[in-house]
Amino acid sequence: MATQRSIAALDIGSSKICCFIGEVSGGGQLRVTGMSHQASAGVKNGVIVDMESAYQSILAAVHSAEQMAGTTINAVTVSLAGGQPVSQIIRRELTIGGGAIREADVRRMLNDGRQAADLRDRTLLHAIPLGFDVDDATGIDHPTGMHAQKLVMRMHLVTGNAASVQNISYCVNRCHLAVQNVVAAPYAAGLASLVEDERDLGSIVVDMGGGTTSIAVFYEGDLIYTDSIPVGGQHVTSDIARGLSTSLAEAEKLKTRHGSALPASSDDREMLEVPQVGEEEDAPNIIPKSYLVSIIAPRIEETLEMVGDRLDASGIAGVAGQRVVLTGGACQLTGVRELATQMLDKQIRIGRPLGVTGLAEATGGAAFAAAAGLLHYAVDDRGEARTMEAAAAAKTGGGLLSRVGGWFRETF
Repeated sequence: MATQRSIAALDIGSSKICCFIGEVSGGGQLRVTGMSHQASAGVKNGVIVDMESAYQSILAAVHSAEQMAGTTINAVTVSLAGGQPVSQIIRRELTIGGGAIREADVRRMLNDGRQAADLRDRTLLHAIPLGFDVDDATGIDHPTGMHAQKLVMRMHLVTGNAASVQNISYCVNRCHLAVQNVVAAPYAAGLASLVEDERDLGSIVVDMGGGTTSIAVFYEGDLIYTDSIPVGGQHVTSDIARGLSTSLAEAEKLKTRHGSALPASSDDREMLEVPQVGEEEDAPNIIPKSYLVSIIAPRIEETLEMVGDRLDASGIAGVAGQRVVLTGGACQLTGVRELATQMLDKQIRIGRPLGVTGLAEATGGAAFAAAAGLLHYAVDDRGEARTMEAAAAAKTGGGLLSRVGGWFRETF
């Protein structure tokens, strides 16, 4: 009988907190056995601002998922949507002198690369080896045993705000859970929603959450850049509430039921009832849908423009490719895909969790890509070297050390 082991994921967002519990079979099949999502409290722009409220929301989500799965979990892989992530590509060289490359040489380079991260008020989230060059041979996965004069390694380091990570860990620990990994949310979303060819050829994941819009760029199978913008779907809701003098709850209803990021010819003819703050319920304001769209569209345009600016400033445009995959609940707003096509001038699709069975229809969409990706990461961290132990395990095949293509190698 095939053995199974349980894993758990906790996606802590500004609008919802989601817990997935899954089982991994001996053949690597990943199946969700328990799931729950609760309205988020105490989280703003992807970071915890009220410890007690966040703790209660996390506890409720975990408890409901455990009840559904019929099991108790003791460790989780957690997402970080905000936390001001910083990407850095570092390069390390080692003189071999014509001899054979030893496992200790590779391990030393991985450790040296990991220690290059600037950890003043920062926490190392990811240390991703991007491949090795052995003299003139490039894109080597496992250089151990090869004879060389010089060995070169490139590594992608991702750090996050230390306080943000510590606050998340504290709330999770209060639920009697250990934090197994902290994963950048767009990275997790990409692991769940991209197919292998998209990760290899170059793709951009834009995870549009409630409080943040975060970016992950994949190339030749690896994450090569990530960033986060403190603007999301909740900002659209706030714009509607202010612009129409209605409550946040009513603004959210208007956005989800009637909202669009693009105008349509029928918008002037469709009239909407908008309850006013402090007014009697039977005296709503009547507005055309076009007015609602005129509030929503500028905020979405601004968000996508900021995404484009961050990508341009990153210097990875040459390898990012023409493919953009949108994830997160905010991308499900009508017209966002079409507007993103215009604003980013790339091929756009809406992502959804792939490679996971057992998801209900309501949890199989773009809003749950990050949660599903956390499960993927818990199964396979893709050869990271965040710790000395991980660096040792990744030395010659304990993980996935991918290749580095010509343009990327020359640039960095």
